[in-house]
Amino acid sequence: MSTIQKPLLFSGNSNIDLAREIATRMDTRVGSALVDKFKNEECRIEIKENVRGAEVFVLQSICRAPNGNSVNDSLMELLLMIDALSRASAYRITAVVPYYGYAKQDKKTKGREPISAKLVANILEKAGAKRLVTLDLHAAQIQGFFDLPVDNLVAAPTLCSYLKTQGLEGNKIVVVSPDAGGVPRAENFAKRLHSDVAIVFKRRPEPDVSEVTTIVGDVNGKIALVVDDMISTGGTLAKAAEALIKRGATKVVTCATHGIFAGDAVRVLAESPIERIIVTNTLPNSETLLGPKFKVLSIAQILADAIKRITANRSVSELFSKDDEPATPAVATPDNVLTLPEVLTPATSATG
Repeated sequence: MSTIQKPLLFSGNSNIDLAREIATRMDTRVGSALVDKFKNEECRIEIKENVRGAEVFVLQSICRAPNGNSVNDSLMELLLMIDALSRASAYRITAVVPYYGYAKQDKKTKGREPISAKLVANILEKAGAKRLVTLDLHAAQIQGFFDLPVDNLVAAPTLCSYLKTQGLEGNKIVVVSPDAGGVPRAENFAKRLHSDVAIVFKRRPEPDVSEVTTIVGDVNGKIALVVDDMISTGGTLAKAAEALIKRGATKVVTCATHGIFAGDAVRVLAESPIERIIVTNTLPNSETLLGPKFKVLSIAQILADAIKRITANRSVSELFSKDDEPATPAVATPDNVLTLPEVLTPATSATG
């Protein structure tokens, strides 16, 4: 019986805890690499184990890191790690980017602006990435910015499974889209939770500032579940919650895949009428630091299963064929076993 070599998993500094959790679920470890800075503040990368001919996955959210590194530092770490692995003769390098930074800059809204999401796609390809795995891109068309395979995974099954455990389903809730662009997402959640949909219409007089204009849909006497792909400054959700309460909603719960929490977003949300804020760990968030209103769910199993399926050349979309069942590890059978190569025998790594 032929076996498939287990993939190598490396990580930058932006979300090392998620990388370790994925490695644990894959019964392996995070590869040994030095990810640091020189004294002149330039990124310093050194891969400390053999990767020749290996299937390699590099996990890095393009966001601010817990060690204080900026969004741009995280992006540079990712690019340099991919380049180092490519020059070390890795067989194929997949960039696993749970949160794709710069995704909101996916088009020109006025003259003389960049399309940053496209530029990031270009440089990832140029660095040597052969595939991208990400979650809930801000705009699905960003996939078209790449000339390589993109697996845009979804966190909806994980979020909906948790919501059901909290009794948030059926006629007692209404799924609310915070803007017109998020209606397809809200409809997806409503289908999984067997509920109705409402829409908050707003306008943006300037970046990161929004004003609610009207609400379409019946929210009176129901729990309003506001769903979005990301929470940035929190201002949109706070104003939407106030408007929903005025329209008769009994309480407001919100959930999103990416909890960015820029600026004073945590304070804004904590002081808002929102009862519960649910996000995933695509960014390195801690419930202890965020506060009692916040719940952080793990998407490690989704990413671990996707990595295993990519390595085995199996369908990734099958992970989401059952709408609202949580992802569970596949049972090992002779046909799907991934063997552990000698270079990856379980050990403690010294990832910088």
